[in-house]
Amino acid sequence: MTAGNNGASTPEDDDPFGYLYADGQQAGATPPRQGGYGYPGPAAQPGVPRTSYNQVRTVGERQYGQQVPQQQAYGQQPTAAYAAPETYPGASAQTRQVPVQPGGHGGGRGGGPNTKGLLIGAIAVVAVVVIGIAAALITSNGDKDDTAGKGGGGTTPSAGETVQEKPSPSEKEPEPVELPKQDAATLTLGPPAALAKDVPGAKGADGAYVMFNGVGGSAGWSVDVPEAGAYTMYITYSVPGKDAKTSLTINGGQPRELNMSNFAKAAEGDWEKGWTNTYAFVNLEKGKNDLKISCEQGNQCEAYLDQVWLEAGQSKS
Repeated sequence: MTAGNNGASTPEDDDPFGYLYADGQQAGATPPRQGGYGYPGPAAQPGVPRTSYNQVRTVGERQYGQQVPQQQAYGQQPTAAYAAPETYPGASAQTRQVPVQPGGHGGGRGGGPNTKGLLIGAIAVVAVVVIGIAAALITSNGDKDDTAGKGGGGTTPSAGETVQEKPSPSEKEPEPVELPKQDAATLTLGPPAALAKDVPGAKGADGAYVMFNGVGGSAGWSVDVPEAGAYTMYITYSVPGKDAKTSLTINGGQPRELNMSNFAKAAEGDWEKGWTNTYAFVNLEKGKNDLKISCEQGNQCEAYLDQVWLEAGQSKS
């Protein structure tokens, strides 16, 4: 320190922390109040400069979170609003220190997280889970009791298992039966119908086909079907570039008209280009059925019959 105006205190008062050391305490140093640096000295007097503008306190004495008094202008006394707690009458030389709560992480109320609230929340969650499991077990037991009361002796299939019920014999679907095609050479002919092979293009065996040759000519056959019901009869034939009509008789019933038009769009007189096909829906009985295609009175029978066959159900393909 250089010589100068140091106020009313002596040079040994210049150490602001003298009261923290043993030799300072032996010399009578005390924590500062107004003026001075910690060694005994005259109190500050009006009009006499203070020896320090720092309010030095004992380590651990300052409380964080409080407002720090602002420094006053030189020579002015601090107002009551900014006076340190130790300047109040009856205040002790040292401010009581607030012990730090164990496990705390800094300032604030409560000294740490609300562990009690977290513990209560965890217990509540566990309780809800336990109640849910108990309710599920009670419901499962109730379902088993109901099943036993109803006389059900079976076991409930586990996950991934599939319960398959065996259909009764009456519920089995009928296996499709392939009905053979009937070639013209295999049909039973009624006069004046006859076989011929002159026009190429017939699909029957050896290219044979049936000519009706006028009223009364017919071709018949028998077929067995597995079930009674609707069937579709297909016919391949040829016409000489013009439409024809014949008759179909099933099991000796009333003859019905059978359309044999020029679907091939062949030129008139061209039998080879006139090969085509048609179909008709028929209802048959289970077992044997007799079918006949014939030239009846009023029909236009200028046509050659090639093949006939049946398919179950009604189809246009």
